[in-house]
Amino acid sequence: MKVIPLGSRLLIKPIKEERKTEGGIVLPDTAKEKPMKAEVIEVGKDVEDLDIKAGDKVIFSKYAGTEIKIDDEDFIVIDQDDILAKIED
Repeated sequence: MKVIPLGSRLLIKPIKEERKTEGGIVLPDTAKEKPMKAEVIEVGKDVEDLDIKAGDKVIFSKYAGTEIKIDDEDFIVIDQDDILAKIED
């Protein structure tokens, strides 16, 4: 299924980072904070003033957007104003 965000929204996929304590214990998902890094999957046609395209990595507001599940994968539909920064490698 393909989801295309409307207006000034973006479809992003949170980047899950495995976290370990200094002792090597892997923390379960319930003990982690919500990820704030994501990969842009689709960009709405009215997204303005952002140099962002599909494939870019971004940092977004912690509790922004609407979480959706597509083919057993988690995505977030988010407004362009909730994108805080673009990550460049």
